[in-house]
Amino acid sequence: MTRAFLYARFSSDLQDDRSIDDQHAGNRAYCARKDYQIDRIFADRAISGASIVNRPDYLRMVALAAAGECDVIVAEDLDRLSRNLGDVAKLYEQMTFTGVAIETVGDGLINEMHVGLKGTMNALFLKNLVVKIRRGMAGVIRDGRHPGGLAYGYRPIAGKPGELEIEPQEAGIVRRIFREYADGRAPRAIAAQLNAEGVPAPRKSYWLASTINGHNKRKSGILQNELYAGRLVWNRVRMVKNPATGKRLSRPLPESEWQRSDAPHLRIVDDDLFDQVQRRRAERAVAPRNMRATPKRILSGLLRCGACGAGMSKKDVDHGRPRIVCTRMREAASCSNRRSYYLDDIERTVVGGLREELGTREAVAYFVRCYNEERRKRDVGGQTRRQALERELATLDRQLERAVRAIIDGRITEAEAAVHLPALRARRAALAAELAALGIPPTVIALRPAAVETYVADLARLEETLNAGLTQGVDAAANAIRAMIETVTIQPAARGIAPRIVVRGELGGLLGLDPFQMAHHSGGELVAEERLHLTALMDRLPFSFTREARKAA
Repeated sequence: MTRAFLYARFSSDLQDDRSIDDQHAGNRAYCARKDYQIDRIFADRAISGASIVNRPDYLRMVALAAAGECDVIVAEDLDRLSRNLGDVAKLYEQMTFTGVAIETVGDGLINEMHVGLKGTMNALFLKNLVVKIRRGMAGVIRDGRHPGGLAYGYRPIAGKPGELEIEPQEAGIVRRIFREYADGRAPRAIAAQLNAEGVPAPRKSYWLASTINGHNKRKSGILQNELYAGRLVWNRVRMVKNPATGKRLSRPLPESEWQRSDAPHLRIVDDDLFDQVQRRRAERAVAPRNMRATPKRILSGLLRCGACGAGMSKKDVDHGRPRIVCTRMREAASCSNRRSYYLDDIERTVVGGLREELGTREAVAYFVRCYNEERRKRDVGGQTRRQALERELATLDRQLERAVRAIIDGRITEAEAAVHLPALRARRAALAAELAALGIPPTVIALRPAAVETYVADLARLEETLNAGLTQGVDAAANAIRAMIETVTIQPAARGIAPRIVVRGELGGLLGLDPFQMAHHSGGELVAEERLHLTALMDRLPFSFTREARKAA
């Protein structure tokens, strides 16, 4: 009997959730005609087909198919699996290698011609959709409506998409910020005062200097927002999707491509005040200088304040030694931790702790033995839970199918179905998310001797050269150590008492752990994206330790 996996997807949370049921109804009818045994059903709701990242059911399905759990994957059409030509080609290549067929209701068995032609057509559909959306946004600007998200100082008008009106209380704060800046007050001081008064911030829980001042190139921030002067501005950035993460990123466009339209009804500050602020910002702007390259620090971007959880950033240099302080305290004066710390002391404490805890071959081997023992014990319960989830998912799928069939046959009305279907769908989504979080059943982790030797040597090399100009070899060693560390949290302590430092990270890369080996038993070379997707479905050997640093600066 041919074992089949069914897959369905729809793109937007504005679409009808019944689309999933309708797709699977067609998939089931197709399997019945082909005499396929439906083994499992997968669905991703309100997720774009432009990327396979962040689609838990898709990733779980592919991993299980690669492990030989099915013979065929059935979907309504190829664009339900992906609208990205590269992702479709990779899926076809991977499934062909594993011996799993891909079939769609519309085209039957998928071959290279379908991948090439329909994959290209689906990719072009997305590209044309972007053009049409941008054309529609340009029309919104011409109509004097706002095409972007909600801006501070305004509120949407109910029943009139894109139309805004001034929010009086927030508008008063905007005028105050403009006046205080024009009078010579710095954004950092303005933010600190607003935080002290408990004024709600636009998005975060507190005001930052960057919220007020913004980014010069992107023209962001309150002081640069032309909407406050009664001008709508659009097309300042273009959105691109990172193929590795699936996240959308903004890229600034030249000002020549921006689109502007007058909106006098949205004016909050007059032209004289707005222009005065822009002149002062231009005067305060620092001209670009040829800066001498500074040594790369091994903990850049990893430091956290133990009081508020914000990052730590450079405060100043004291006798040639850089000092760090809580960024939230420095930018917004809204953190109780006002102490500064010598960065080289923190670095030495972290590297020294790594050497003591995991700095020898024997220490790493002991860590792995303990981890594997704990993993074996935990997986007994995890495997039981995984089986229970799969059984309940199968039951829910059957209930949903019967409900849809009952509507089609006229045995129940849509109103009656609406009472029960949302709860069933919500329960299925919750179970699918939990099953995806459990990931692929783990295997015992083994050491990769060459990687451990390199790691031990990197630690020794770093400790010898901390706080010095980093050579190319040491720079590579620093990056290897950085890849292991997730966060370095500095816990505040009373004056005169050394702070405690908590280091958290993971050893998966060091140990040569191949996440795909748990779902792929046939061997063969794998692309980086496949490793990335499956790494998200498993544990990566977390570690943590605490050390006492020197006294604060």
